Amino acid sequence: MTAAAGRLGVGIVGAGKVGPVLGAALAGAGHAIVGISAVSQESRDRAEAMLPGAPILPVPDVIERSELVILAVPESELAPLVDGLAAAGAWQTGQLVLHTVAGLGVSVLAAAAASGAIPLALHPALAFTGTSIDLARLRESYCAVTAAAPVQPIGQALAVELGAEPVLIAEADRAAYGEAIDTATRFSAAIIGQAVGLLEGIGVESPGAVLASLVRSTVDNVLSDATTPAFEPPQQEDE
Repeated sequence: MTAAAGRLGVGIVGAGKVGPVLGAALAGAGHAIVGISAVSQESRDRAEAMLPGAPILPVPDVIERSELVILAVPESELAPLVDGLAAAGAWQTGQLVLHTVAGLGVSVLAAAAASGAIPLALHPALAFTGTSIDLARLRESYCAVTAAAPVQPIGQALAVELGAEPVLIAEADRAAYGEAIDTATRFSAAIIGQAVGLLEGIGVESPGAVLASLVRSTVDNVLSDATTPAFEPPQQEDE
């Protein structure tokens, strides 16, 4: 079974900001969304907005219906979920099982693999909003793919169908990859938040708008060359 071979029945466990967006992207690539689990009203609303008409089902029913299962849950919930479903006999032979946690590879899916499922770890390097905005942003993103060598082409094909550029990350390097993602995310949010607070403190209206062009151009400049030093503001010329 490969993503490129034809339409897959895709089930999504988790209706946070990531799962429904990935489902919408794969639906746009021609796959069928056979079910999504959603507990809170907020998650149900998000699922219905991003995947109109997709059945909202209990987790075991999602697993039973799916050829590809996307586990879009927090890192702390992933291992207990996988192991619990294995204990219940939910995983199926030949079923693709994919998780989206940045810092974990496929070893966390060992219980599913022992039941005959095919494990993959895919992480789009994107700060998700849980809205259709993410579908456009995926087309400008990279997606980390971790899988056994024979399965890597499937992971790469799924990344492409999401709209992203696949990049292979070895199982042993997945923790370092996750740390890089976490560092970039947290550091960026903290620094921008501090700058916004300083501008608010001096009465600047719409500080986010004031900083937007500066922040985007700074990041673009740094990322354009891996050797570019940290940003230094231009020196004011003497009058």
